[in-house]
Amino acid sequence: VQLQASGGGLVQAGGSLRLSCAASGLTFRNYGLGWFRQAPGKEREFAAVISRGGGTTTYYADSVKGRFTISRDNAKNTVYLQMNSLEPQDTAVYYCAAGSTIITSMTMQSQYAYWGQGTLVTVSS
Repeated sequence: VQLQASGGGLVQAGGSLRLSCAASGLTFRNYGLGWFRQAPGKEREFAAVISRGGGTTTYYADSVKGRFTISRDNAKNTVYLQMNSLEPQDTAVYYCAAGSTIITSMTMQSQYAYWGQGTLVTVSS
């Protein structure tokens, strides 16, 4: 199983970025997909999750709610994180992950079986 995250970069505060995570080696629609992030000097934290199948359910961390949108394209085996109104405190390495437990548990890192390598997002003030 491989998860390949991409789309990170340098952006000014108030700008937008879209992260992508392409998966292979798993039955994609059977997995819920999450994005986590780790800021410099901090622990990795939950950002967003989308349910398996059609992705009809999503959850967001309070810190990103209303600014970030998670979505999935099962035909492309890809999950996205659209990030708008970016703030300097959004600076972090962003990781995608796949898990097969119920979505209400998927804010916890321990519920994920597979992780991508991370992509760096830097937001300048």
